Amino acid sequence: MEAHDVMKYYESLAATSADMLAAARAGDWDAVVAAEHRCATQIEALRASGDRRPTGEEERRRRVEIIRRLLADDAEIRELADPWLRRLEDVLRSAGNVRRVDRAYR
Repeated sequence: MEAHDVMKYYESLAATSADMLAAARAGDWDAVVAAEHRCATQIEALRASGDRRPTGEEERRRRVEIIRRLLADDAEIRELADPWLRRLEDVLRSAGNVRRVDRAYR
């Protein structure tokens, strides 16, 4: 596989990660999940491509830049998702309590 082909995988992954971050910023968690699935598919395709070490300094620099961007996107998405996940946990916990009370009085 040629270097430019491998870089297409990295670029595609970076674009999908940016989409996921934009969706998280907008609070569109369904879109976040959909983008997360696309990322997983792209990562599998990259692994299957027989990825190899960068051939030159520019390719290595670009890969590092993309990986750093992916990590930064992931950190911000987690930060944005944390309050939402806590609210979801509270709702689920509350629903469980309601079911327990309901069963107790049946």
